[in-house]
Amino acid sequence: MKVKVISRSTDEFTRERSQDLQRVFRNFDPNLRKQEKAVEYVRALNAAKLDKVFARPFIGAMDGHIDSISCMAKNPNYLKGIFSGSMDGDIRLWDIASRRTVCQFPGHQGAVRGLTASTDGRILVSCGTDCTVRLWNVPVATISDSDDSSDNSMKPLAVHVWKNAFWGVDHQWDGNLFATAGAQVDIWDHNRSQPVNTFQWGNDSVIAVRFNPGEPDILAASASDRSLILYDLRMSSPARKLIMRTKTNSISWNPMEPMNFTAANEDCNCYSYDARKLDEAKCVHKDHVSAVMDIDYSPTGREFVTGSYDRTVRIFQYNGGHSREIYHTKRMQRVFCVKFTCDASYVISGSDDTNLRLWKAKASEQLGVLLPRERKKHEYHEAVKNRYKHLPEVKRIVRHRHLPKPIFKAAALRRTMTEAERRKEEKRKAHSAPGSISTEPLRKRRIIQEVE
Repeated sequence: MKVKVISRSTDEFTRERSQDLQRVFRNFDPNLRKQEKAVEYVRALNAAKLDKVFARPFIGAMDGHIDSISCMAKNPNYLKGIFSGSMDGDIRLWDIASRRTVCQFPGHQGAVRGLTASTDGRILVSCGTDCTVRLWNVPVATISDSDDSSDNSMKPLAVHVWKNAFWGVDHQWDGNLFATAGAQVDIWDHNRSQPVNTFQWGNDSVIAVRFNPGEPDILAASASDRSLILYDLRMSSPARKLIMRTKTNSISWNPMEPMNFTAANEDCNCYSYDARKLDEAKCVHKDHVSAVMDIDYSPTGREFVTGSYDRTVRIFQYNGGHSREIYHTKRMQRVFCVKFTCDASYVISGSDDTNLRLWKAKASEQLGVLLPRERKKHEYHEAVKNRYKHLPEVKRIVRHRHLPKPIFKAAALRRTMTEAERRKEEKRKAHSAPGSISTEPLRKRRIIQEVE
């Protein structure tokens, strides 16, 4: 005869002190839990609601500029540092933790249009509409510096005067070269007062330029003739050109998949391309209701942030057609520049109302040090939300956002116009000879031609 006995050692479940947690014994046999899925569904629903309750994305504003903020740059060597440039020629280095100015870089006579830091983070390059490129020494910023040095001004290392105004600048991810965008794309060296190379394709001015993170000699540029151009520094001429229906305001390469880049366009959408196959977009990211002014990828490469003329900041998945998050405030005006911080935890936006704003990348994320049990709880909530995200009630709560009235109305108007266009296309197709009209997907529709 077999006798089963529950055997427990008192050492296992007796608490050593009163603050210790009681040991709970669980049997994970699924036959004992008929309601497991129902319970998990309710937990997923509650987790989605709690996310909405705790969604406080706005952390604070950094004010100090007296004109619109036109550009920003991260310091790759210093996690808490961010550079900003404004339309009155003022450049500042901010300490994100204390939200104070560490030092200023005075010198530009016109608007600062481009900022970038060298690979080692020691040199800042700025350019603007006053036809000058300036190189600055970046101070080693510490908290003690930022406490009492708001009047701390730096002198430029070098000033290069050129023939035309500049619209953007970007530094190689690995090397001593940087590129400026203006009447053409100029490649500069730190130690030279003249460009070492110049690229031009057509007579239109170039408005944005970005170096590839994986291949230091490849860069992408967008021009005011609605084109996207790929350059290779090892060749004497531009490599490829893509002409779209509307102008591209900014470009950002995916740091984890360096063959892909996303273009922020004037037609309210962002287009992700594979640089090896430019005849169609990989993905079209829709949701903005006005021109997208700037774009920046997260260091993880899984998502990117966009700032728009419609006074909102949106965060998209790298392969998602619609934004997962939208940030706006009553005071925030047209957003001209956005950046992800180097640890992918925060987003910084610079707008027309002279302020830099600091946002959480995940709106309901708990700041500060998390206890192991808290972290486990958050991870569990994320897991159940992910498991039941396809169910209508959970999906509705997760997707719902309160929008400002002008944006809500503009989005509704855009949907109406898109729907009317689609219906018109369907009717035209129905009343034409079979096969005479082919419907082009949106990924190809905005492209006019690709030039080798």
